[in-house]
Amino acid sequence: MKKVLKGLLLAGAITLLGACGSNNEQTDQADGGKQTITFWGSWSGDQVSQLNQLIDQYNDSQDNYEVAYKVQDNVEEKLLTGMAGGEIPDVILWDRVNTAMYAQKNALLDLDDLIAEDNIDMTSFYEETVKEMQYEEKQYGIPLLVDNRSLFYNKTLLDEAGVEPPTTWDELLDVAEKTTKWDGNTLVQAGFSLDDVGLFNMWLQQAGGSMLNTDNTATAFNSEAGMEVLDFWDKLMNEAKVYQQGFNDGSDAFAAGKVALAYNGPWALADYDKVDGLEYGIVPPMTGPNGDKGALTGGFGLVIPKTAKNQEAAWDFIKWWTTNPDVGVEFAKISTWLPANIEAAQDPYFTENEKYKAFVETMDFAKVRPTVTGYSDVERLALIPQLENVFSGKISAQKALENAQQQGDKILKEGSGE
Repeated sequence: MKKVLKGLLLAGAITLLGACGSNNEQTDQADGGKQTITFWGSWSGDQVSQLNQLIDQYNDSQDNYEVAYKVQDNVEEKLLTGMAGGEIPDVILWDRVNTAMYAQKNALLDLDDLIAEDNIDMTSFYEETVKEMQYEEKQYGIPLLVDNRSLFYNKTLLDEAGVEPPTTWDELLDVAEKTTKWDGNTLVQAGFSLDDVGLFNMWLQQAGGSMLNTDNTATAFNSEAGMEVLDFWDKLMNEAKVYQQGFNDGSDAFAAGKVALAYNGPWALADYDKVDGLEYGIVPPMTGPNGDKGALTGGFGLVIPKTAKNQEAAWDFIKWWTTNPDVGVEFAKISTWLPANIEAAQDPYFTENEKYKAFVETMDFAKVRPTVTGYSDVERLALIPQLENVFSGKISAQKALENAQQQGDKILKEGSGE
C-alpha cells in the first residue's frame, strides 16, 4: 500500500504542478455569496457538534467565508489519494505528529510566508507543539489543542487511607500501597492503574532517560534509566501488588471507584464529571528518583494541503481560531481540550480550576514524541510488544530492552534510507 500511495503521490504532484495556479484561483460559493472553506478531520460523533459550534461562530464573525466540516476516516491517506486526482480540502484538523511525515511527502503548504506577512508570533504557542509541526526548519501547521497525561486521584479513597496525592515515585508507591485492597487472592481495589505500557516514554523522562540519542539516529532506552523504570514497575506490580493485569477488564475502574490513582488526559474530564459520587482531583505527573520531571504532550493542529484551492480563506480561518485567545478558551469550554495558545491556556478558566490547573502546569515540561521517520514504529512494533512480554512473565526486563533496541535501531536505520 505504501508503494502504491507513493506512486500516486508522485503522479499527482506532476499533474498538479502545472495546474497549481488555476486551482488556487477557483472558488466554491456558499449561500449568500460566501466562499466555502472545506474542512476535513477525523473527529466524529459528539465531536462534530463541538466543532460546528466553533465553526458557526467563525461563519457569523465575517462576511467572506463559510466553513463546512466533513468527517474523514483515514484523513491522511485520503489527502494523498486526493492529490492524485481526487477531492482536496482547504484545511485539515489532524494529529500534529503527522505533520513532518506529510510535509516530507510534499503534501502540505509551507506557512512561513503567511506567518511573516501577518506577523504571527509563533512564541505565543507552546514551543514543543510548534516544533512538532515543522519539517526542515519550515512551519507546515499551527498548533491548536494540547493534551498530556497527569495523575488523577480518587479523593474518597485517599481520604479513607489518610494520605495525600503523591508527587514523587516514592510517594506514589506509598499511597498506592495504602489504598490497595485484596480479598484473599482477589484484588478488589487497586492503588494505581498500571495498564498502559505505552506511557514508558513519560516514565523514562522521569528517570532521567530519553527514547532516542541526541541526533535521533538510534534508540537510547536500553539504559540504566530504562531499567530503573521497569524495576519500579515490577515493584508496584509484584512486590507491593498495587495492581493486577486485567483488573480493568475493558472497563474504566477509576470511574467505578475501584482505582485510587491513574494517569489520564483532559479528554476524561467530561465523562468523569458525569459519574455520580466520583470525587476526584488531578496533580502533575510524578518526579523520578533524582527529581527529573517527565510528561508527553500530544494534540491537534491545523494544516493546509499544498494544492488546496482556497488557501487564503483557509489561512483566515486558521488565524481566527489559533491566534485569538478568547476563541481558544471558548472552544475549550465546548470540547474540554486545552488550547495550544499559551495566553489562552493561562486564562483563569484553566489556572483557577483545580482539574485543569494540573494539565497547564504539566505543559511547562511536557515534551512531544520525536518526529523522525519510523519513530512511531519503534514504539508500536519494537518496544511495546516487548514490554507486554515483561508484564506477562515471558521475558526479563533486560532482555526486553535489548530486543527492543535491536529492532528499534533497525527501524530507524530503514527510515533514514541508509
